Amino acid sequence: MVKFVVLGLAAEFLGTFVAATTTATSSSFLDGNLNYASPSRRHAGLGIDVSLVSRRSLLKRDAVAYAAEELNFTHGVASGDPYPDSVILWTRVAPGLASDASNVTVEGPVPVYDHETEKYINADPNPICVEWEVTPSGGSQHAVSSGKAYTTSDIDYTIKVEAEGLKPFTTYNYQFTICGSNKKSPVGRTKTAPPASASVSEVKFAVFSCSNYPTGYFNAYGNAARKDEQDYIIHLGDYIYEGAAGGERAHAPRKLLFSLHDYRTRHGQYRTDPDLQLASQNFAWIATWDDHEVSNNGYRDGSSGLNNTEDSFLKNGGVSVDQRKMNAVRAYFEWMPIRQVDLDDNLRIWRSFQMGNLLDLIILDTRNYDRSVTSLGWNDDYIDLIRDDASRTLMGSHQENWFYNQLSQSSDRGATWRIIGNQIVFSHITSANGGLSGDNWNGYLANRNRTLKHLYDNDISNTIFLAGDSHQNWVSDLVWLGEKPYDPVTGAGSVGVEFAGTAVSSTGYNGRIVPARTAAQYRVGNNSVLQWQDGYYRGYFLLSVTPEKLEARYYGSPSVASRNSWDLPLANFTVVAGENKLARPVGGGTVEAGFLKGGKTTPTNITLNTDTWKWDVVGFEQMYINTSS
Repeated sequence: MVKFVVLGLAAEFLGTFVAATTTATSSSFLDGNLNYASPSRRHAGLGIDVSLVSRRSLLKRDAVAYAAEELNFTHGVASGDPYPDSVILWTRVAPGLASDASNVTVEGPVPVYDHETEKYINADPNPICVEWEVTPSGGSQHAVSSGKAYTTSDIDYTIKVEAEGLKPFTTYNYQFTICGSNKKSPVGRTKTAPPASASVSEVKFAVFSCSNYPTGYFNAYGNAARKDEQDYIIHLGDYIYEGAAGGERAHAPRKLLFSLHDYRTRHGQYRTDPDLQLASQNFAWIATWDDHEVSNNGYRDGSSGLNNTEDSFLKNGGVSVDQRKMNAVRAYFEWMPIRQVDLDDNLRIWRSFQMGNLLDLIILDTRNYDRSVTSLGWNDDYIDLIRDDASRTLMGSHQENWFYNQLSQSSDRGATWRIIGNQIVFSHITSANGGLSGDNWNGYLANRNRTLKHLYDNDISNTIFLAGDSHQNWVSDLVWLGEKPYDPVTGAGSVGVEFAGTAVSSTGYNGRIVPARTAAQYRVGNNSVLQWQDGYYRGYFLLSVTPEKLEARYYGSPSVASRNSWDLPLANFTVVAGENKLARPVGGGTVEAGFLKGGKTTPTNITLNTDTWKWDVVGFEQMYINTSS
């Protein structure tokens, strides 16, 4: 178990630090908290000058430390980005729920050598101390990894540490404690990854995306956490939304997000949800962002809500595109248990995880890194004209070449499966009106063709794309239409499979279930690669990966208009290793909802209550919360 301890600037700490002020290591007490390097300590304009933070703590003669009883672990605990010998641990310890209102960490040039200390002295004179400890999950209290970290208002009182020296593919407990007190955080549970060379019999992932707080309760998180089937959680983005929706779960702040304080407050609001806290407390997360962590339909130079023009600046928040992105990125790294794999690249979230010889999990950023212009709501005719331009890229040349190298290296090392964690639907699927989206891979045809060409030319097998973003379920064979032959009946000609998931709570098909099924039938009938589609249910899917096969089990929340624990099995799919297609008959020939090519839909509404473990036939009149008030 990991224990964290938090205290104010105690006499012991102060004495140690006064002695250190004349040395080059005067800020070393802050080094234990990774968030002081977020997004990058190496760049003066992006990192926090920790020497000034430490010096102001000593120079404030009338500084009064927080007493333990004044502090709380305000947002639970979390872990993420498991390696075979380490994992990231996260918490927040603060005098209250409210985020710090200062933008000091993202304002001005923040030079390396800055003799202006007053703003830092005034910012927060009271670093808070936390001790953490990791112990085996079997009940032993012997710490296998431990340490001490400090936090201040500069990073919104968040704590993020790397627990090292752990055993691979092992479950641990962890906890934080306020230094010098008995005030403890909830006990968390986490799990390390298997080593790259290990023979692994099975790994399971619960896959989520698109959790919009005002539109519904996060029932999917709670259901997956209580069922406790997965080893890890993958979140494909839209973890928060930047909007200003109302209703019983109205967004805070009740406005579009622009400032650092805005984004911090929104992250804090989401982490008050009990089902999100439960899933975060008990599983290591592997997360990437989509667009709404910054702004809808983002690309390298703007988004649908803010562009690099004077008119946009004046009408939308009075903040530049780059500054808004910087604010959002800093808050994300502060509040998420995520590694910064390259401190010289503050926007980099793309990374990979080797999990034994079973699989490589490759996480992409197809939204914010170096994306060419996308659909912005007013330029769709332009996007339609340039969607096949060779220069268009979803991820920039740096990431794109890294991606192809990861695929090849994974195949060369003998990993059975390559699983791609990507935000947006990859497959060639036409919309309800017969057109192509400009905001998913359909808007970047050359980039998709380059990816498919790499897979076919290098005979890379067992490739699985994961996607979120669309708020609906889609299951497709992975095919290079127009270039390679494909038989939708047998799946011959496919080079892999795509599993795209619905939203945790964001709105999908806005209507009754029967018309939703009719819409799904139309889409499946008009897209040869699409084998199953459902737009009605909110939920998630569970991936079970073995050397012989990969299974995807889809689950739906019958309603997110209330907090409930009903979990409805929707459909099950299998991919046999080496076959590079969905096993036939697809879905076993029958599904609970949506429309299945070559199969039938048999709705039963037989639903599991994950609180009582009882099955029952349930139904709800309302899917979403009304956000108009």
